[in-house]
Amino acid sequence: MTDVPAHLHEFDWPDRVVIGTVGQPGARTFYLQARAGAQLVSVALEKQQSALLAQKIDEILDQLSTVEGNRFSVPASTPVELVDNDQLEAVQEQFRAGAIGIGWDPTTAQVIIEAHPLPDDDEALDEGAAEESEMLRVRMPVGTARAFTQRTLEIVDAGRPLCTLCDYPMDPDGHICVIPDY
Repeated sequence: MTDVPAHLHEFDWPDRVVIGTVGQPGARTFYLQARAGAQLVSVALEKQQSALLAQKIDEILDQLSTVEGNRFSVPASTPVELVDNDQLEAVQEQFRAGAIGIGWDPTTAQVIIEAHPLPDDDEALDEGAAEESEMLRVRMPVGTARAFTQRTLEIVDAGRPLCTLCDYPMDPDGHICVIPDY
């Protein structure tokens, strides 16, 4: 998918891959967390990145389920044995994600997620810094991917309720609603 960075955190068959949060609604930090044995990596994401990632993976899975009679055995819903509602494990942020890529490997029937760090200010100014220092690559089978998307969408939806008038999130201690003029 991309050139290999200097430090690649790679999970080919992870024991666990989830998105979870730390903090209260309105002040939550979202993390993509992958674990294989003792290797554990947590990458910070924006709420919108998390939601879009889950939606796009669901779209890929839905499309793959129609290929030649579902030859990749893509489940229509999350297999019960793969539901993961546990909290995140010990979170040590590796980096904050900027670009996120999604791919498909038909040889292993796995969805691939690649998360690249946001460039720091020095890297953004230096156009010659084409080589990335770090990246997370996670490959997950279709059942795990379906469970990943279900959990992620539930976590995204568990935030602050939206105002029925303006569609902006409401804070627990009040909400000033600005209704747009049409």
